[in-house]
Amino acid sequence: MSIGWGLIGASTIAKEWMVGAIREAGGEIAAVMSSDPTRAAHFATESGIARHTTSLEDLLSDPGVEAVYISTTNELHRDQTLAAARAGKHVLCEKPLALTLEDARAMVRACREAGVVMGTNHHLRNAGAHRAMRQAIKDGLIGRPLAARVFHAVYLPAHLQGWRITNPAAGGGVVLDITVHDADTLRFVLDDEPVDAVAVTQSAGMASAGLEDGVMAAIRFRSGLIAQLHDAFTAKYAGTGFEVHGTEGSLIARNVMTQKAVGEVMLRNADGERALPFDSENLYVRALRRFHAAIAGDGQPSATGEDGVRSMALALAVLEAARTGQRTAVQPGLEA
Repeated sequence: MSIGWGLIGASTIAKEWMVGAIREAGGEIAAVMSSDPTRAAHFATESGIARHTTSLEDLLSDPGVEAVYISTTNELHRDQTLAAARAGKHVLCEKPLALTLEDARAMVRACREAGVVMGTNHHLRNAGAHRAMRQAIKDGLIGRPLAARVFHAVYLPAHLQGWRITNPAAGGGVVLDITVHDADTLRFVLDDEPVDAVAVTQSAGMASAGLEDGVMAAIRFRSGLIAQLHDAFTAKYAGTGFEVHGTEGSLIARNVMTQKAVGEVMLRNADGERALPFDSENLYVRALRRFHAAIAGDGQPSATGEDGVRSMALALAVLEAARTGQRTAVQPGLEA
């Protein structure tokens, strides 16, 4: 079954990753929409897409569009998702789903009520490295997990700096851009839920308008595990990684907080250290295969709409903790 897609947003991630992934996973792209007609036309020509438009209504009325991928700026996600649900289109939305939990919950509920599949494009849980870590923990290879550490401090390239570092109304800042990914990856690998957070943010010279370009946070999980993270737009040479330390061993992963299927995972215990094997499937292709299967009634997307709500809840708790200087509870998913 080939799924017809409409792209809402002529974004960099759509161009560099999602167009190819949709096609490799067996989908077809019927149209692309952008509020900028020149950008829409250029994107369509470069990507070999037959039709482009500046009208959301036009794209959603296209019978060749069965699903939409939303990669506009964050403040637009809610209304575009609600419109897609009303039109009966399946929705794969970039993170964060919205700017408030109330809006994100409304998006998930609207898709459920419309009977359409909703997913959040949390690519990292599709990485072979993170799936290997999750399985190692389930297999008891490190005993009971006690602590985790994520370092996801990178350098935001010039062509992406724009609204992410200048526009609070669009949902800019490192927390809603990167910490939200850490939140989902921690939840997935640990199979655990965050309870509360403490945090401090930093504006080190890249971000303006009151936005943060660095953050450090400590998070307590339901099981009692504690996790720390460091995210930034300003670290040129830090590298990324993810560690989980348990009663009987540790998982040490390097270069895994990335869009590419790369990196390594080491298991360290009383027997020494060994590399864990994992597949190198393209993260986005795997996400699209899972999304297509969900449309066909086979399972769920890799990251559901509720996964998107929960990752956003932790990111917002980190922001609030940094603002107030107080330990802040993570709000629930759809139960509120």
